[in-house]
Amino acid sequence: MRRTLAFSFALVLLAAPAGARSPVAIGTLTPGPVDAITDVPGVRVAHVTKVEGTDVRTGATAIVPNEDIWNQRVAAATFDLNGNGEMTGAHWVDQAGFLEVPIVLTDTLDVGRADDGVVSWMIAHHPQIGRSDDVPLPLVAECDDQGLNDIQGRYVHAEDVVAVLEAAKSGDFARGNVGAGTGMLAFAFAGGIGSASRVLPKTLGGYTVGVLLNANIGSQPRADLRIDGVPVGRSLTHELLPIRRRAAAAAMPLRGRAADGSIIIVVATDAPLDHARLRDIAKRATIGLARTGATSRVSSGDLFLAFSTTHRYPRDGGIAGPQVETDEDRIDALYEATADVVEEALDDALFSAHTVVGRNGTTAFSLPYERVRPLLRR
Repeated sequence: MRRTLAFSFALVLLAAPAGARSPVAIGTLTPGPVDAITDVPGVRVAHVTKVEGTDVRTGATAIVPNEDIWNQRVAAATFDLNGNGEMTGAHWVDQAGFLEVPIVLTDTLDVGRADDGVVSWMIAHHPQIGRSDDVPLPLVAECDDQGLNDIQGRYVHAEDVVAVLEAAKSGDFARGNVGAGTGMLAFAFAGGIGSASRVLPKTLGGYTVGVLLNANIGSQPRADLRIDGVPVGRSLTHELLPIRRRAAAAAMPLRGRAADGSIIIVVATDAPLDHARLRDIAKRATIGLARTGATSRVSSGDLFLAFSTTHRYPRDGGIAGPQVETDEDRIDALYEATADVVEEALDDALFSAHTVVGRNGTTAFSLPYERVRPLLRR
């Protein structure tokens, strides 16, 4: 493995820079305090960003649902919009109806290493695992970042994942091309991590819905991009397009998953919902995604997960938390909030990302809000 590097660092990121939220508010519901998945009480997030030399642009992002996910398992469900991707452990989530491990996002070829890191972290916190207790099935979801990253080098290690899980905090966090989103593209712009939240009115339960996504839908045609319903991509069809050196493009034509990209969407809520209703929530993520102009392409991995922090399955037995929400008006409001936060989170990923130069000199430009704002005013 080549180790002659111009510079090298792995940075665990907690706090976000000022102005990290999307400047475009979607829908009519009120955002939470930091307009992020961490507005759902108990949910924590952190990133580890790996940047080495000119070719390494990758990382990992952790989402921890509560203080003791192993013993206080939360109701959860998954939905596959298109299955050319990996979300390990998803079959057990859907069989059991709950989530008992943290969620880690990373690049495609580092799934195994991230899995190892989750196991190490779990054993450190619960030494009885594999001895007198059950064993975990980590939930690790991936996107292919080989367009900007030397993915074959597998630069995310188990110890990086342990560190990022230890670092996970509530409150605001960085968005854009950080953590698992470091080498991602969306609509031929720099993409990556986006997040948003909505708080329902008290009359509809006062629940919070938050989302974190990793947008890597880089091959989605630029002209398809819509922001708050406005086809801004049509005005930017020939501007700020990625730059690939001719020799590199000839040597490395992007096909299959590398061409079609992926998106991972994680929805959290404090509404007491069971597995069946959370699967319905996960399905509604497709509505928010479609509003942005994205379509689920043949070789894309579009995998969604939803969980409830208040409908819990303690390891020592029984079900804990408030009575499961069944009021249809409140459920409809949760569906609306889910669609809104997914749409806004993808905008957030685009506006938060910075221009990045990666593998083989490939350049992905950020989407400047100053260029978009006059289009939205029309």
